[in-house]
Amino acid sequence: MNFLLKAATVIDPTSPFHNQTVDILIENGTITDINTTIVSEKGVEEVKRDNLYVSQGWFDSSVSFGEPGYEERETIDHGLNVAAKSGFTSIALNPNTIPVTDNSASIGFLTGKAQNNAVNLYPIGALTTKSAGIDMAELYDMQQAGAIAFGDYKKAIQNPNLLKIALLYTQNFDGLVLSFPQENNISGKGVMNEEEQSTLLGLKGIPALAEELQVARDLFLLEYTGGKLHIPTISTAKSVDLIKHAKEKGLQVSCSTTVHHLTLTDKELMTFDSNYKVLPPLRTQKDIDALLKGIEDGTIDMITSDHQPIDVEHKKVEFDEANYGTIGLESAFGCMNAILGIEKTIDTLTRGKKVFGIQGACIDKDNKADISLFNPEGAHVFSEKHILSTSKNSAFVGKSMKGTVYGIVSNGKMILK
Repeated sequence: MNFLLKAATVIDPTSPFHNQTVDILIENGTITDINTTIVSEKGVEEVKRDNLYVSQGWFDSSVSFGEPGYEERETIDHGLNVAAKSGFTSIALNPNTIPVTDNSASIGFLTGKAQNNAVNLYPIGALTTKSAGIDMAELYDMQQAGAIAFGDYKKAIQNPNLLKIALLYTQNFDGLVLSFPQENNISGKGVMNEEEQSTLLGLKGIPALAEELQVARDLFLLEYTGGKLHIPTISTAKSVDLIKHAKEKGLQVSCSTTVHHLTLTDKELMTFDSNYKVLPPLRTQKDIDALLKGIEDGTIDMITSDHQPIDVEHKKVEFDEANYGTIGLESAFGCMNAILGIEKTIDTLTRGKKVFGIQGACIDKDNKADISLFNPEGAHVFSEKHILSTSKNSAFVGKSMKGTVYGIVSNGKMILK
């Protein structure tokens, strides 16, 4: 298919057309012309949208679907369609399925299901067999099959020697190790942030210390072994500080935080709404301020939606019993744009590709078309009608958003809302 994007403002600092409003001709998946005005020819689908902006395709480093094992929550096909209509051309898919993605065959299953899709699916392989935290999984074989990183989703590596061996072993093939930041012996049976709110609500707390001890331990191990470590979804001020100092030492460490940890505090739990039950738990305004500063100075490499569909039977139950997680693909852009502004939002939605070894595509002639389409203006309140996912467990219903996503052009295909 051939497409002509009309009057599109480019947000791409690597492009010679940055901040210019141009027409963009895409033929057979490649940008063949960019000019002030391009006349549409036969066989070219013309795309016009109000206040159309484009950028390099967005990447989400932590996405969960349900297939295989939890198809009632989200299938791969439907989930990728949600990602496309949310503006993402690439996602990293977590290994929290049944069976766990812990071998080359399971990686091949995922890549096969996503073949010929507009959205690029990059599997994350489990670091340990069945994500049980005991034996290291077949990391090299999984990388050869298409895995871009290795980690046990939302499960901390309790054995420090296991992480040490993983960091040493993956250096043989330039692998990236993920380590979830939680010391389980400290977090215990907590279900929310341990602070004033947990006392008021009578809920068991997870102190910031549980995250920070694990981050500090992992950074000590990284300094000893070398290798590449990614710490996903940090949530505390001290974690930002620890990672900043590690980067200043020259360690190859990267990290992400989530949209909900940037915008929501533990005060949301006053209603005992289980949609706000996430892991790590929502923290305080002080932590949000530190996370925002970490984004500004580059300590935090990327922001993720940490999209995790949960079926109603496991979410709309007593708070203590509810599963952790919120969906977030649909609300990610509008929420981030409202607090960060368009330039920083696009930066944090695209720069994570480099950490995970994914090749970006500058918006320029003769380059592959890997483009997100959006309107950065216009305020609205996110509601259930905006949810595209099969599961509806969103922590953002009723929250203010800025801007609208139109869709993507990627892999020679265009998907628009």
